[in-house]
Formats: sequence, structure tokens, C-alpha cells
Amino acid sequence: MKLSSSKQHFPLFSPSNGATSKLHFTTLIKPSFTHSHLQFPYVHALDASSSAAASSPAPVLREDAIPVECDDTGSEDAEEQTLEELLVVRRPVMESTDDGEYGEDNDVESEIEVEESSSSTSTSTSSVIDVNLSKFAMKMPIFEPKRVGSSSSGDKPLGVNLDLALYRAKVLARNFRYKEAEEVLQKCISIWPEDGRSYVALGKILGKQSKSTEARTVYEKGCQATQGENAYIWQCWAVLENKMGNIRKARQLFDAATVADKKHVAAWHGWAVLELKVGNVKKARYLLSKGLKNCGGNEYIYQTLAMLEAKSNRFDQARYLFRQATKCNPKSCASWLAWAQLEVQQENYRVARQLFEKAVEASPKNRFAWHVWGVFEANVGNIDQGRKLLKIGHALNPRDPVLLQSLGLLEYKHSAANLARALFRRASELDPRHQPVWIAWGWMEWKEGNIKTARELYQRALSINSTTESAARCLQAWGVLEQRVGNLSAARRLFRSSLNINSQSYVTWMTWASLEEDEGNSIRAEEIRNLYFQQRTEVIDDGSWVTGVLDMIVDPAIDSIKKLLNIDQNSYNKMQDSSTNEEGNGVGENKTQESGSGFNLDGFIREKLSLDASKLDIDLESKSNNFVERKSMSLRKVWRPSKKVVSV
Repeated sequence: MKLSSSKQHFPLFSPSNGATSKLHFTTLIKPSFTHSHLQFPYVHALDASSSAAASSPAPVLREDAIPVECDDTGSEDAEEQTLEELLVVRRPVMESTDDGEYGEDNDVESEIEVEESSSSTSTSTSSVIDVNLSKFAMKMPIFEPKRVGSSSSGDKPLGVNLDLALYRAKVLARNFRYKEAEEVLQKCISIWPEDGRSYVALGKILGKQSKSTEARTVYEKGCQATQGENAYIWQCWAVLENKMGNIRKARQLFDAATVADKKHVAAWHGWAVLELKVGNVKKARYLLSKGLKNCGGNEYIYQTLAMLEAKSNRFDQARYLFRQATKCNPKSCASWLAWAQLEVQQENYRVARQLFEKAVEASPKNRFAWHVWGVFEANVGNIDQGRKLLKIGHALNPRDPVLLQSLGLLEYKHSAANLARALFRRASELDPRHQPVWIAWGWMEWKEGNIKTARELYQRALSINSTTESAARCLQAWGVLEQRVGNLSAARRLFRSSLNINSQSYVTWMTWASLEEDEGNSIRAEEIRNLYFQQRTEVIDDGSWVTGVLDMIVDPAIDSIKKLLNIDQNSYNKMQDSSTNEEGNGVGENKTQESGSGFNLDGFIREKLSLDASKLDIDLESKSNNFVERKSMSLRKVWRPSKKVVSV
């Protein structure tokens, strides 16, 4: 074949002069080869299979193709071809993984291999392709069809990367590396803005750092990005507003969550808990029944309804609802504990003990299960069993100060003050900001006659936070102390400050009235009692809802179960509330001990928890010398009485 000379047109393919000549070609076309040169290397003849492929049906003829200009220094004959004679070959779709797959710019290099068996030599030529051909090729899909399975490098990463990033952020937040967790989640939001999990995780992390404004902004952005269809974001936002005291806003957000997904049980339950806190029991029952209707049987809803029934003294209905909750989730430790507490109140100790056993079987490492069970056994007179249960709980949860606090009170009452003091000191080192530990320690020092140390410990507790319910109990106990030592004016101020925090405390009102009566102010004492009954919030509950709802047939929030089980108000707090009666007995001190169900506690902890019952000693080595030496550091923030006073 003779190629045309300079400035001459030539066909890409033409009949060979030799009869025995065969033409073989392989095509890779790159649309963006403007001003590049085509190479025509001389190669050996292809195999038979390639020759057969080359003899396939005639290539497509394109009438509007643009002629190609090419230089050939090794040819002297020139030959012109018209536009209609120019052949254009469409590249077939190949399902292969070779290196010829084109990338995001759709560039494909073109090589044409031609062999003429009759020729002994071959010359490389170069050609200049018109730029219009490149533009035209990129616009015509028939010229270069898209390969099967091809993808551009600008696509999003796989979804599994989001799952891994969310888990990494969770681990970082668990280790208090909040800044790094926030950076990971912000990157997730930028790549996957339509996924609501990143917004929920970031909002919770900001909430843990008390960055409520930033968390609200994140939730609002998430609702906009998901077009308001993600119920989880609405629900988390509602919980945030509820914690900030924006009850009306929280109601609107809970409502939006139920509209986004009527089967989102956390929204129904959270909304009901909100209504319970503000005293709207009827509304709460309606929301819980709606949750049952839309979501089916759910342990959280059943448990909350059961607690309402127990509070209303409808114990048969409460038992039925607790049974339904445990059927929904037999591993729900909170449901078993709440049910056990109900039986304790009804003095069904054998049934209560069986339920405590069910609770620890459901969640063997749960600190609440071991703590509540241990306090129960101690209160009914099983001191050794109660001590053992508390030690097991501490062995499983060595960073929990509440278990050591209850054990310290138990040891003080039935053993020695020095051992109790060591336990309190150890608990305060585990969590210096846990108020009940300091209050319990102060109460013990007061009973031991160490008035100055007791005041310092009470002061330390109030310096942590002077607005909590624990602070109200601390002020009441401190007031009793001052009353006993004769500082009546100080005692009155402390009682008044306690009522400013919790005006519903019957014990505080009656203790104050008793003080006035002991001083001969009987009229003043009667006024204080009348004030309590006037300001008391009494909720009237209607039992008519039960009809029909029970036939239709989430572990509640931890603060709710704490209130039911009195986790923060353990045996020590009972001593606090009975400060006016120092010789008060425990819950079941005079009750006959009843046998359990044959539960082998030692075998259970050995098999399930790998604990030896004979090796449950507690490490009481203090990291500091004593409280007095740390007094200057701990009293940095001094508590002062609030300027607000109760009108009496």
C-alpha cells in the first residue's frame, strides 16, 4: 500500500496491490488526540483468530467525516479520496480488565497496526488530525460507546466507609477525644450529607460537652439535609430542647418525629416522659397507647405504663405490664429490677429475690442490678449476703462510686467507722464530683461527733453543684446538724435553701415544723405544715384508660429508672430522711427471711463472670493522705445560700 505524499488525502484502508497481501488491524481510539501523530509500526501477521475477526462485517461508512491530512515521506504516489469513502470503525464493547479502559477524561490512545506480507520494509509516519474531529468524536456516543462497568474517579466512597467512620467517631468520643470525633463526623457530613446518622452522632457529642447551641445548629442542618424525613434527628433535637427547659419547642419536635415516622417508638416514649414530668398523666397515657398501636408491643412503653400503674396502686395491672415488658425483651435488666422493686414494696420478698436473680442473669455485669439487690438484702437483715453482692458489683464495676458508698454505709452500721471512712475516701477518689458520696461521708462524721469535718464535707458536696436534688438533701441534713448543735438560725436558713431547690420534700417541711414546735412556736409550725399542703403538686390519675388498651397489646431513660429504684437515694438517703428519728429501722429489719429459688450465686459468678467468691476484697489504698490535706483544693468554689427564699 502506498501512502499519499504531503498535503494529499488518503483513505485509511485501501485494497492491497498484492494478491497475497492481508490487512490486519487493532483499534484503540482516543477522542482527545488533537495534533498528535499516528504511528504505523510494522508488525508480524496476526494469528488466524485475529484475521477472522478482521474479516467481520464491513465497517460503518460515515458521510460527514472530515478528511485527514497526513504526510508520507516514503511514498511518491498520491491518491485522493472523497469524504464518502472515509471509513469510521466503531469500537466494540469489551468486558475485560485490560489497561485500555479509559478514565475520567475519556481519553483513549489510538494505534493502528498494519502488515503487508509482500513488503520487506515499513516506514513510520506521522499525521496531524484536525481538532474538529476530536470535538465531534466526544459528542458522538456511537463513535466510542461507554464501556461496561466503567466509573469515574469522582464517585462517593463505598457506604462501608461511612459505617467505619461512625464507629471510629464513637470510639473517640468514648475515650473523651471529642475534637477528633467531631472532625471525623464533619467529614462524613460533607461526603454523605443525606445520611442522618452523622448529624445524630455529632449532636450527641456536642451535647455531652454542654455545647447546646452548636448541637441545635447541627440538628437543624440535618433536618434540612434529610428534608425532614429522618425521625431520629427530630427526636434527638427534642430531647436536647427538653433538657434545656424548652418544653413547648420539645413538644413540636417530638410531634415532627412522629409525623416523619409513626413507628419510631423513641419519639412516642420520649414525648410521654416529657408529659409525665410536667404532670400531664392523661396526655402521657394517650401517647404511650399510640406508641403501642403504631409500634406494637415494646418493652419501653410497657415498662413506663407499669410504673404508672404501680404509682397509682394498681398492682395487678402493673404486674401484667411488667410481664409483657419482659416477654418483649427477656434481657431487659431494668424491667426485672422495676418489677422486683414493686414486689419489695408489697413485701413479697421471695418473689422479689427471684426477680433480682432474673435481672443479674439478664445482664451479669449491670451495676444497678448488683447494687439494688445488695441494698435489699441488707435492709431485710441479710447483712453478709448484702455485703457480698455489693462486693461482686464492685469487682465487675471498679470505677463506680455508688457501690462503695452503699458498702461504706453498710460497714459503718454493722462493722467499724474506720473501714467505712476508708471506703468513702476511695469512692470520692473514683469520682470527686459525685455528690452523694460526700454527703454520706459527712453524715457518718456527724454521727461520730466530728462536727467540723462533717461541715467541710457538706460544703464540698455543695461546691460541686448547688441546684440538684442531691444538694437539697445535703442542705436538709446540714440543717438537722445545726439544729442538734443549737444553731437554730442557721438551721432555718438551710431548710429554706433546701426547699428553694425541691419544694416537694415532705421530710424537709416536717423537719422544719418540728424545729419550730420544739422551740415552742406551735402556731409557726402549723403554718409551715399548711404551706406544704398548699403548694404540694398532686396528680390525679384516671384508671379508665385501662379498658381496651391492655388488649392491644423502650428500657426507659436511665433517669426514670433511677427515680423508681431510688438509685441515688439508697440506704444512706433513707437515714438522711429519717434524721428526725435517729432510731428508725430498715425496710425489712423485723421481717422473717424467706428462702429464694435455689439460685447458686457462687456457681453463677464463677461460671459466667470468672470470679472467685472468696477473693472479693476491695483495694482501699488511698492515692492521697486524707481529706483535710485536700481541703484547700476542694473548697475552691464556696457555696453560699441562694438569695431566693421560700415565703413562709
